[in-house]
Amino acid sequence: MAAGGSIFDDSQINRCRQMNHPASNGAMGEVYNRHTGEAAGKVFSWHPGEAMSGVFNRRSGDAVNKVFNRRSGGAANRVFNLRSVRAFYRPLLFLLLFFAVFSLTGCSQTDEVTETETPETEARFQIGLSFDSFVIERWLRDRDMFVSTAQSLGADVNVQVAGGDAEEQISQIEYFIQKKMDVIVIVAVDGDALKDVVNDAINAGIRVICYDRLISDVDADLYISFDNREVGVLMAESLISACPDGGNIFAIYGSPTDLNVDDVVDGFTATLEGSGLTIVYSAYCDNWLAELAFDYVNEGLEITNDIVAVMCGNDDLASQAIKALSENQLAGEVTVVGQDAELSACQRIVEGTQEMTVYKSVEEEAMVAATLAVALARGEDITSEDCAWPVTETIASGSCEVPYYRLEPVAVTIDNIDEVIISGGYHSRDDVYLNIRDEE
Repeated sequence: MAAGGSIFDDSQINRCRQMNHPASNGAMGEVYNRHTGEAAGKVFSWHPGEAMSGVFNRRSGDAVNKVFNRRSGGAANRVFNLRSVRAFYRPLLFLLLFFAVFSLTGCSQTDEVTETETPETEARFQIGLSFDSFVIERWLRDRDMFVSTAQSLGADVNVQVAGGDAEEQISQIEYFIQKKMDVIVIVAVDGDALKDVVNDAINAGIRVICYDRLISDVDADLYISFDNREVGVLMAESLISACPDGGNIFAIYGSPTDLNVDDVVDGFTATLEGSGLTIVYSAYCDNWLAELAFDYVNEGLEITNDIVAVMCGNDDLASQAIKALSENQLAGEVTVVGQDAELSACQRIVEGTQEMTVYKSVEEEAMVAATLAVALARGEDITSEDCAWPVTETIASGSCEVPYYRLEPVAVTIDNIDEVIISGGYHSRDDVYLNIRDEE
């Protein structure tokens, strides 16, 4: 590239090459620093042989200004000759243009500015988010709402998925500690197995949120979840209402390492007392594996097929329980309940093979969690009345009392599914009633 004069040292020239700015057959001239008298920049021809010049932004390599004759498309020796600007004013106009452009872009000859770091831009908070897995449909909703909310509040979110493996989740949390995250949010695979690494994070000065599942014996900054005991109560009440004459039932619980399951079981069994419903078979599904529910229902039916209902820890387990019932010609005859309001569960409710699902507004949970995570990163008191979502309760985690933001679950049946699920925007009417319309 030929030039009438040069103002770049070798490193600057190499930097320009790395930016891949358009090539030119000739430099049109130089612009000089008015304080030092030194050349402050080159003005290169934007296209070879054309009467045009461009001032390049040193951050991006793009031309931040093009100067040309509108009428003729030529005039290599004229600048902004819109209406015959006199040659006398050309140097003054060009200098004014040059310094205006560089003041707007915040560039100078001595200050290094990059696209991701500027003196005027506040550093974004860093949040690590570790999920148990994405096997359950709802976690994708949680992820999307959490990330979008946190980003809108000035935070970046690093999402990791443990695939149901506690050791993998421990490694992920250790990685977050090494990266010096401001906040770590955890959907625990195993609430007992994580306590040591979570305490390491707390000791490193990182704020910790137990998301939806409590981690035992850690002094976390926040536990946010639905009232899990109430989930069990709603399940039992639904079965009592659907089976007023009592009878035998199966209970297919969730993962034994999920501390929420204990609360659900407690609420469920306490509410059944004196109802005439008797649990004749129960089992826990490790890591919430739905296929285990299929096996357990079949195993229970080998003991007795004289049952009126099956309680399932979530809708994913319910799908496999109903599959087993169907293979034994019992689907629709045996009452089934679950939780999470998955689309497939809502479809089964309108089809008549599932009685109830517990709806939990996971978008609300994720939005509140993300908001409080950013507040913690800022050093704000989330228990204060001035907080957007003040945390007013605590819950025991071993010897620790953890701030607890509690959300309320809702029982969804055929009677209110249109109001809660469809009008609430959780699932569309077309999707919920898809199989009903196909039959029609």
